[in-house]
Amino acid sequence: MRYIVIILSFFFMGCSKKTPQQTSGPTDQIIKGVWLTNVASTALDSKENIVEAVTKCHKLGFNTIYMVVWNKNRTMFRSSVVEKITGELIDPIYGNRDPLQEVLEAAKPLGIKVIAWFEFGFASAHGDASGGLLIRKNPDWASRDINGKITEKNNFYWLNAFHPEVQKFMIELISEVVQNYDVDGIQGDDRLPALPSNGGYDAYTVSLYKADHDGQLPPDDYLDEDWIHWRADRLTDFLANLSSHLKAIDPDLIISMAPSIYPWSKTNYLQDWPTWLERGLVDEIIPQIYRYNFKAYQHELDKIVNHQIDDQNFKSFRAGILLKVNNYIASESLLDSIINYNRSKNVQGDVYFFYEGLKSHEEYFSLIYSN
Repeated sequence: MRYIVIILSFFFMGCSKKTPQQTSGPTDQIIKGVWLTNVASTALDSKENIVEAVTKCHKLGFNTIYMVVWNKNRTMFRSSVVEKITGELIDPIYGNRDPLQEVLEAAKPLGIKVIAWFEFGFASAHGDASGGLLIRKNPDWASRDINGKITEKNNFYWLNAFHPEVQKFMIELISEVVQNYDVDGIQGDDRLPALPSNGGYDAYTVSLYKADHDGQLPPDDYLDEDWIHWRADRLTDFLANLSSHLKAIDPDLIISMAPSIYPWSKTNYLQDWPTWLERGLVDEIIPQIYRYNFKAYQHELDKIVNHQIDDQNFKSFRAGILLKVNNYIASESLLDSIINYNRSKNVQGDVYFFYEGLKSHEEYFSLIYSN
């Protein structure tokens, strides 16, 4: 009965009149996406596993895969940009393989779009207080907190997102994928462009701030509103440069971002994504509306739809949905409520974190998404 309700709701919503805030379009044009990662998953461990994963996504009706290509200072593709710094062309666990190319070869014949997901973004390492390979090779690339330590949040250690050499590295890294692989787009998440708000106290960033503030030092309180805003604006400017550079390479490239919910994203990671939309810097925004019950999800979605995205940019909005993390798997009843509510608000996409969760709901997804 649950599946019948959802299918019928798709039909009636396709026939109903849309409000001015909503965009129209048949449900077969909705983005049905999933994140494919190499953490807590063996999907990228072999070419056979990749074919199996991509085939499963297609069978279940998914039309977009957001594939991880960058984490832990290493790539899931052949990168001469990284090799020049670390000596590693690709994450050594892949040997002579190229997982990104293998995913493209499996997905393209099935009509599935592939978005290259730069998961770690400006985060250099997880669980490594030295900052990882990039910071060990380039100590001045590290972001610093007010005590002079490498910026850390939730056991992630960060590059200085404001440093020109770090920004140049990131632009070159992402451009390399766009130039060398037939990807449909690229994606940053809550770590690109981002920096924990306790960062920004390195010498370079302090000098920038002083130049803009008549020689004054940044506030000791890293949550100071003006200090937050100044740093968030610098990251927005970086995104503008990145987007401009990538569009010059491929005007049809999808610039996708999956930040945290706002304003938490700005206060904690300096991500002012409503401004990104206002400035036309992204083609797709997928806020991570990761909630464990429907009321909480509904509350956040309503804030986004009613206050954070205007009519002009609504077509760029997809909902990021938590499907699985650690031992948690979203129930089908919760997914029912979320999907139906998304359609009632005419949200034009559902993107799930992450692929492994599909295995627990194969019949469910095949019934609601497969044509």
